[in-house]
Amino acid sequence: MKERLLRREQRLARRIEDVFPFFADAVNLERITPPEVGFAFLTPLPIEMQVGTLIDYRLKLWGIPLRWRTRITEWDPPHGFVDEQVRGPYALWVHSHAFRAEGEETLMIDDVRYALPLAPVGELAHPLVRHQLDRIFDHRARVVPELVDAQRPASR
Repeated sequence: MKERLLRREQRLARRIEDVFPFFADAVNLERITPPEVGFAFLTPLPIEMQVGTLIDYRLKLWGIPLRWRTRITEWDPPHGFVDEQVRGPYALWVHSHAFRAEGEETLMIDDVRYALPLAPVGELAHPLVRHQLDRIFDHRARVVPELVDAQRPASR
């Protein structure tokens, strides 16, 4: 199994106290996912985020409907959290969300460790998979600043 890393960093012009609650609300995952992925929660909302929380959802990759289950394995407000695939399309999926306060701004860091299934044959699909992941995270980079700005600021 070949493990890969997708890393994205984005500076948001909001304080960490304003940024983290947006990502702590699971419903916003649907809001930051491109519409063509067809993301939908199967777990009833609202979802209380904490270590051990299981989240079930469905989505479409290249038009193929998939079910995915993740577990929150780390929860450290307002500095970050980790979700890991329990069941889904990857052989490995560990998504670390980190938030670093930098004055009036927040540096958001996404690290996704992933591996494709069905090695070595599955490796042939990596260019397509990586392209799709890049599209998803490019979309997030575009929409997150506006969505976070639209949130009510935390009291200071």
